[in-house]
Amino acid sequence: MADNFEITADRPDSPIQTTGTDHITLIGSNAEDTIAYYRDVLGMPLVLKQPNLDDPTSTHLFFDTGDGRIITFFVSDDRQSNPAPLRHQIGSVHHLAFSIDPERFVDTREALEEAGYGYNEFDRGIFHSLYTRDNNGLTIELATDKFSIPDDRRAEVLATTQRIREEDGSDFAEERHMEAALEELGIDVEKQELPDAPTGAGVDN
Repeated sequence: MADNFEITADRPDSPIQTTGTDHITLIGSNAEDTIAYYRDVLGMPLVLKQPNLDDPTSTHLFFDTGDGRIITFFVSDDRQSNPAPLRHQIGSVHHLAFSIDPERFVDTREALEEAGYGYNEFDRGIFHSLYTRDNNGLTIELATDKFSIPDDRRAEVLATTQRIREEDGSDFAEERHMEAALEELGIDVEKQELPDAPTGAGVDN
């Protein structure tokens, strides 16, 4: 089946125009375990805690993911955490990806080990990632870019990388495609120092 859609950073002609991600809300287990993982392991400040306005028998926790964008959880003390991998279905969350500083990538990997969390590490072509699981079995990706990309030009860089990848006939976006995109867009090519890792193409996390 041929693609009938265009990959572009240009805004579509649609009646609604979003301006960014305000927050994502997940159903969590209890407050203690959720705070222990997201605040004490991943380092996200707990910025708001109040009753769930739709269900006052549960609590609503708000965490700052690092750039002012928020992730929240509905939790209740009568729920136990379950670290078993989640089963996926249409509409479920496959994983959450959070950005980490490339200079702290190795420190992050070591911190996961010290905290007793297993992980997989992969070179994903245009970024580098650690995959682990939270206290309820949700896959958490800790990703870092291979190149410095201005936030306000990220979509433009990705769309240009996509075009170059297609022209090259490659199945996946590779480091060289993004480097060429940055050069074409007149953005300084600043490659980050990251450890070697398996490519991870086709790996189910």
